[in-house]
Order: sequence, then structure tokens, then C-alpha cells
Amino acid sequence: MPAPHWPAPTATTPVTATVPLPGSKSVTNRALLLAALADGPGVVRQALRSRDADLMVSALRALGARLESTRETSAGVDWQVTPGPVRGGAHVDVGLAGTVMRFVPPMAALADGPVSFDGDPHARKRPMGPILDALRSLGARIDNDALPFTISGPMAGGEVTLDASGSSQFVSGLLLTAARFAKGITIRHVGPPVPSQPHIEMTVEMLRAVGVRVDTGERDVWRVEPGPIAARDMTVEPDLSNAAPFLAAALVTGGSVTIPAWPVHTTQAGDALRDLLTTMGATVTRSPASATDLVVTGTGRVDGLDADLHEVGELTPTIAALAALASTPSRIRGVSHLRGHETDRLAALATEINRLGGDAEETDDGLIIRPRPLHGGTFHSYDDHRMATAGAVLGLAVPGVEVENIATTAKTLPEFVQMWTAMLDA
Repeated sequence: MPAPHWPAPTATTPVTATVPLPGSKSVTNRALLLAALADGPGVVRQALRSRDADLMVSALRALGARLESTRETSAGVDWQVTPGPVRGGAHVDVGLAGTVMRFVPPMAALADGPVSFDGDPHARKRPMGPILDALRSLGARIDNDALPFTISGPMAGGEVTLDASGSSQFVSGLLLTAARFAKGITIRHVGPPVPSQPHIEMTVEMLRAVGVRVDTGERDVWRVEPGPIAARDMTVEPDLSNAAPFLAAALVTGGSVTIPAWPVHTTQAGDALRDLLTTMGATVTRSPASATDLVVTGTGRVDGLDADLHEVGELTPTIAALAALASTPSRIRGVSHLRGHETDRLAALATEINRLGGDAEETDDGLIIRPRPLHGGTFHSYDDHRMATAGAVLGLAVPGVEVENIATTAKTLPEFVQMWTAMLDA
């Protein structure tokens, strides 16, 4: 039987809470893969423990790396990673994790035999063509254009042209393994602008931190020279995108939420929340007690905004939920690529906001959301973790919102319900 819907708590007083966040999924899965390809053992500290991260661990083990948990706390898990020869004859379950389905196939092209891939039913609908075609042009053999597929090497690398406008993960996936190919890789993007550029910047920065030479001097071209990936101990930053619903609670309730250990310098897309929430009426400061703690304070009024979220599309569900509670209209632009995420997020957001009495209209590349009183009802998650947390944000101000399949938040934030409840109780 399906799990019962989750009654999203309604805030009766301003929220005042400190919410420590577990590690970034984006950093965790990049760090684990780089450690598995390194020239010696290393440790990935405070890694996220979630479904997406567990799928990456399982994939790397299947391909021959040894990953051992040496310590696990509320902050995350420390993984001792010992690389091994990349082996074929393996099967990789990608679940619904974009980082696994796009990052691991290039590594599998190093294997000594075929590697098969499959995932959740909706994963078979997610775009894979550009990266699979790129791998084919570089010498890999692949028997399908989407999941499920089997990939066989060897692959020497070289130069490849692709359209990465559907996902920055097509570029990051090739970059992460590039140094291990005999010829390295040169990637040329052709087509509309690549979305979520901060994620590519994250990949490049992490590669350089382990000694990989990456040339980004030409627009939409990335060159990686062949060479070793140095073994390093890495510590994972808190997941700033997962801060979005908690910081939104400060805005909705007129309260104050503190996120500890917010990096002063970061490539995470979630850092854009500081400017976006300020535009929507919040005051954003650093805590006087600690320069690394970020404090967001609201007045209880939410202002609409006109924002291009092309670079930070993962924040769209939370921003859309805030827009549905705003006092003035909002327009979200530049996020047509969200139609290829866990679900078509634009269609899903418009449908669910309107289901609760709102006024949300899809555009070619985003949403227009106008003020309208909302009422309770079921908010469907579409097995999408960020849809589920958007429903929780709406429930703060709208009694009777019930989120379908809140358990899907385990994709990146397994303790979401407990953290949400603790924030409100504080």
C-alpha cells in the first residue's frame, strides 16, 4: 500500500531555529568518484548519506573501488576510498540520481568489460542522449540511447562536440573521468547556453584541487590533459540547496533561521539564496557569533520577484512556493531544462500550485505566478524531492496541505521530516 500523505505542519508563530545541514550531494558524489579514480587511497569526510549518495557508493564498489565507512555522525559519513582497476561485468543501479546516471558511464568506459546501467522507471525518461553520443564518438560502444544500456570500452578520449543545454551534468560527467583517458578530453558545447554553470565550476574546481589540469580559457570549451588524479582527503560542504526550504520558513513566518557553517567561498548553486531571498523581502546577514553562520530573517510578508534561475534551477521549486505565497506577482525565467529533471518540474509546480487554488502559468522557459489565496489539499511530489519540500513550505502558511510521498526527500535529505519538525518545535 502507498504511504499515507504527510500533513505539512502549519506555523502558528514565527520560526526561530538553527538548522545544521548534512553534506552537499553534488560535492559528495563528485568527491567519491574522484577518490575512486585517484592514484592512491583517500578519505571523503562528512559525506552526505542519502539515496543518491548510497547509489554512487554502490556504483563505485561495483566498478572495483573499495569504500569503507570509518565514522558516521549527524554531520555525515567518512568514507575511506581505495581505488582499484575499473572492472567490467558489473551492473549499476542509478535509481533516479542524475549524478550517477551521467557521471558513472564515462568511468565505466575504462573497464575491462561491459557494464550495464538501469534505474527507476522515470530515470528511463531522463535525457541521456548527449553524453552517450559523446562517449560513442570517443570510442565507446553503447547499445541504447537511454536507460537501460550497456557500455563497453576501451575509450582513449580525444575531442568531442555536444549539446549540453539539457543538463550541465553532461559536461561534468565527461570532465570527472577525463584525465584517466590516454588522450584526455576536449569538450565543445554547441547549442543554447548550458544551464547550472555553478555545477560545472564546482567540477572544475574540484578537479584542480586533485591536480588535474583543466583549461577553461575558451568559452564553452573545456580541455583536460591526461594524467593522474591525486589522492587527497576531502571534506564535504553543507548542502546549500537543501537550505532553501528552511530559509524560506523564516520568510513565510516572519521568523529567523540560522544555517551553521555556510561557506564564505563556494561554487554551490544554493549560495544564490542570499540574493534571491533578499529580493523577496528577507534580511540576510552573517551571525555576530560566527562569521560562517548565515542568518535569514523575515517579516511575514513575501514579495514577488522576476528572476532568471538558469544558473540555479534546482532552487526553482522553493522559489515558486514562496512566489505562490507572495503579495505581488512573480516571473521565473530561464529554466526550461527543468522539464528533464526527476519530473517536468515546471508542469508539476503549476499543476500543484493551481490545485491548491493558486494562479501559476507555465511559459516556454519558466513560470508566472500571481497572488491568490490558497487552500488545503493534496500536493503531489511526483517522486521528486524538491517538489516534496516545496509542498512543506506552502504548508507553513496554508492549513490542510498534505504532501504525497514525503519519503522521496530521502534522495538528498533523509531526515527532512525530523529536521522540519525540530525547526518548528524550536
